[in-house]
Amino acid sequence: MAAPIRTLCCAAFRQSRRGFTTTCTTQAGIKWRAENGLALRGSEYGPLTDLPDWSFADGRLAPPLKGQLRRKQEREALARRVVALSSEVDKGMEAWRDKNDKAKKMEEYRTSRLFKPKGKLLLKKNK
Repeated sequence: MAAPIRTLCCAAFRQSRRGFTTTCTTQAGIKWRAENGLALRGSEYGPLTDLPDWSFADGRLAPPLKGQLRRKQEREALARRVVALSSEVDKGMEAWRDKNDKAKKMEEYRTSRLFKPKGKLLLKKNK
């Protein structure tokens, strides 16, 4: 009895015009969030993710959850990386300025070492 049902189901799938897919669908709102500069998923950051879910009756905060601690550590690591990269850029800009200043001084030195005009050429230059 099971064999005829299976062949019937397989035949129905073969005749179906619509494709059968097992991929996950796009989550609602991803395109809108990306266009508006927000997180792709609503649970990546924000008050619902970052703030504690509950607190004690006397006002004390609840201990942070594992996910909250992990996100805090990730943010701290990102902040450290940003500061390190920013200082590298600052050092690179300073080295670039020093190099340009050195090149200007070298060019001034070279022009100062050239022969100076004499006689009539000197008088024409001063007018």
